[in-house]
Amino acid sequence: MSHVDEHTVKYSVARRFIIKLGIIAHGYGPSAARLESYLSQVVEALGYHGVFRSTRSEIIFSFWKDDKMDQIMHMASVETGSFNMAKLARVGELVEAVVDGGVSLHNAYEMLDEIEALSNPWGPAAKAVSFMFIGVGFSGLMSGNLLDICISGILALIVYVNVFFAHKFGGRLFELLPFSSAYAVGALAAALKVFMPEINLPVVILSAVIAIIPGFTVSAGIVEMVSNHVVSGSANLISGVIYLLKQFFGAWFGIATIGIFLPSNGITNAPATESLGIWLFLPLLFIGLGIAYQSLIKDFPWVMACCLISYIAVRFGNTFEIAYLGTLLGAIVATLFGNLWARQFNRPTSIVLVPAITVMVSGSVGFQGLLIAAGGESDKGLNQFLQMFIVALVIAAGLLIANTIVRPKVTL
Repeated sequence: MSHVDEHTVKYSVARRFIIKLGIIAHGYGPSAARLESYLSQVVEALGYHGVFRSTRSEIIFSFWKDDKMDQIMHMASVETGSFNMAKLARVGELVEAVVDGGVSLHNAYEMLDEIEALSNPWGPAAKAVSFMFIGVGFSGLMSGNLLDICISGILALIVYVNVFFAHKFGGRLFELLPFSSAYAVGALAAALKVFMPEINLPVVILSAVIAIIPGFTVSAGIVEMVSNHVVSGSANLISGVIYLLKQFFGAWFGIATIGIFLPSNGITNAPATESLGIWLFLPLLFIGLGIAYQSLIKDFPWVMACCLISYIAVRFGNTFEIAYLGTLLGAIVATLFGNLWARQFNRPTSIVLVPAITVMVSGSVGFQGLLIAAGGESDKGLNQFLQMFIVALVIAAGLLIANTIVRPKVTL
């Protein structure tokens, strides 16, 4: 085979590897900006050039060797996946090995399929526990009473059962997931409130469904739009808001269904109770998020650390009583930690950053606002719903500020 033919074959194999890498990595949840930058860095490291455009539903790949006017393009349809930090980390390790020359492109291409086929580090039972931990932890964080916290954990388990079957059977069941899960939670919570008036209905409902509220999708959409990724950002933002509305209508309809048959007080708060100890419930929330995002055991201490310092920053910022200062400081500190961690350990930033940002995402604010509006306080509820977008913008500002202070390593 001639020298030219060898280069042609290598160029072809490199393209195929980058295309498969992009499609698989997209399913593990990185933002469009992060995925595009990562693919550009990898293709440059392999000795070629490329431009990439990623959205929720497709990725456009464009490659060239020497002449930019002589490009080869490929468009791939992709499905929106869910965060899987274990597989994201393994993909990152494989790419590092390819760039360093330790693994050939031929072998790496096959190994991507092997990573895709790997079983998750946390199975269905662990995921069920994670939903309970997130529900209990978030309810404790919102200063729910002991009854709220216990019921939130049980209802969160019911939400997971719904999620499990929706993912297993797909189709219409998956499309109905946001509505059906919120409907079940709303109906059960409203029925329980008839007999136990001390239940804080908004706290219980929000805590039970918080694990599937698309707050990070809304925030990511705003971040991408601010970063000039308008198509992907708009798609994420609209998708997140529609999902949130489906959940709200499900919860509201569930409460209304019970109201037809049993007298109730509707969506009202019981008197606020003293917090049972936020620091008791924070670890449960953080552990639950780590399991839900399929984080590896070795990454857990760093995930917990990033969540903790970002939460402390939020609390510290809130002491100044300046609107959204806590959220801004939390986003800055979480991003700085993630960037420094990625530089030190050469691993994807998303592993520690995504769970930390999730703790302060805006979706819970929007959902709570809709519940308040449905309870009759329209002005207050809609005002809080609009705050969801402000919180997302503040998080975006925090990410940009932190990336300016410590330039992020290009990782997934």
